[in-house]
Amino acid sequence: MRTYWNTIGGLTTIKEWEPNCWIQVTCPTEEDQLMLEKQFNIPDYFMSDISDTDERARYEYDDGWMLIILRIPYVKEIRSRTPYTTVPLGIIHKRDVTITVCYYETNMMIDFVSYQQKRGEGFTDYVDMIFRLFLSSAVWYLKRLKQINSLIEKAKRNLDREVNNESLIGLSRLQDSLTYFVTSIRGNETLLSKLKFKLQIDELDADLIEDVNIEMTQARETTNIYSNILESTMDTYSSIINNNMNTVMRTLTSVSILMMFPTLIASLFGMNLINGMETSRFGFIIALVISVAISGLFWWIFRHKRLI
Repeated sequence: MRTYWNTIGGLTTIKEWEPNCWIQVTCPTEEDQLMLEKQFNIPDYFMSDISDTDERARYEYDDGWMLIILRIPYVKEIRSRTPYTTVPLGIIHKRDVTITVCYYETNMMIDFVSYQQKRGEGFTDYVDMIFRLFLSSAVWYLKRLKQINSLIEKAKRNLDREVNNESLIGLSRLQDSLTYFVTSIRGNETLLSKLKFKLQIDELDADLIEDVNIEMTQARETTNIYSNILESTMDTYSSIINNNMNTVMRTLTSVSILMMFPTLIASLFGMNLINGMETSRFGFIIALVISVAISGLFWWIFRHKRLI
């Protein structure tokens, strides 16, 4: 889907491309790709690089075109092993042509457009737009991190009541999401530090870059904090599970030992040998009393040693 935006004095839609407008391409079809390549002569591998979900944050130049790939947060709507992940957002620029391409429909881009429309100021130039996208991505990382933290707290409350596989698996998936986040944020920070020396920056851009640095640093540190907390939580519950398992095995072993004594007494008196009680009326009672007495003695010993 293609949307053309007039960025002068505000953000408004227009019907077709005009110089210095912003072309927003979301979930591009083959028709969209062919149009971009034929009308603007964009290098064909730009689109394939942006479509690669594992593409790292970077920039490059080719025949006057500049490609910037920014990693932005993305929430998968369907059940997935990693509900929170990151996807590439491509920014393509040359002279009076500025295009953003994302193969996923993200809340970040929807919110970015809505926020810029509320500002009613548009963009001073393509550099201003690029750094505002960086800022929006950092803000949305923080928003997603708050959601992840809420899920962590919910899983911990469930585990406090009962240690179950579902909650543990959920924590493991959130740990994967945090790994994707911190890797992408670091890549974006490295990309930002390089672009500061490649793009023409004025005083307003410098102030914006400072805001972006602050938000990205906060997002990275928050991700690291949540990751450390989650790792510590997983280790704690792993220790609890092992301790519970040891307690169960110790109890079962003690019970097996206690049950061994009645079996031993019954085996001894049940042998087809002369033991002095073949004709005794109280033979069964004597064997039963001996079994109970020995089992009770060892039960008291186990209780005293806290083995049961």
